[in-house]
Amino acid sequence: MWGAETARRYDTPGVGMFAPEVLEPTVERLAALAGDGRAVEFAIGTGRVAVPLSERVPVSGIELSTAMIEQLRTKVGEDTIPVVVGDMATTRVPGEFSLVYLVFNTISNLLTQAEQVECFRNAARHLSPGGHFVIELWVPELRRLPPGLPATVGVADPGYILLDTYDVLNQHVVSHHFHFSEGTQAELFRTPHRYIWPAELDLMAQLAGFTLESRHADWRSTPFTADSPSHVSTYRLTQTS
Repeated sequence: MWGAETARRYDTPGVGMFAPEVLEPTVERLAALAGDGRAVEFAIGTGRVAVPLSERVPVSGIELSTAMIEQLRTKVGEDTIPVVVGDMATTRVPGEFSLVYLVFNTISNLLTQAEQVECFRNAARHLSPGGHFVIELWVPELRRLPPGLPATVGVADPGYILLDTYDVLNQHVVSHHFHFSEGTQAELFRTPHRYIWPAELDLMAQLAGFTLESRHADWRSTPFTADSPSHVSTYRLTQTS
């Protein structure tokens, strides 16, 4: 799924999730949590967050896609941001860290509850006592599902439509990304996810020895409400195995 073509097109400098108003508060919050310690990003991708954060604190990463790592390497070298190839549920980065973080809904790329729980446990293995695990995640949009229909339209812009189809029995959602131009042809890219409710996420954290420290609607610490489409949840490691 995350092959060479996706990696090549992933970055959108200055706009979307690469816009300064998105990245700057993200980096500011993560740098504050890391303090004088080191940070590790699970599913580091092309380094959207890690590259600017590495100017503030030492950053390492885990990434399953070698194509995404190759794209990261066009920006910084291994000496600046070392990356271990592997999955975020089991792969270990050498050393001890004060911060582990997962941004932009990435924990939902793990398609079973068991794998998601293991991701929390893997974060705990990386952290020193009192360290933080931060997750940015969207809230499932089941209230927007039309009666009797399995899909919601997330975006309908000129040249791009996002359609999400839900399997509510298994908590699975597939995002269908349609890109098109003036002609009659469209390009489709699909990404599967397992969605997680905030309360379920907190239970996963508890099983791994974490307690919820804060939950906000965004990186600017906007209050989280029942209408928030996403959240930034910060957990502190309180128990070690």
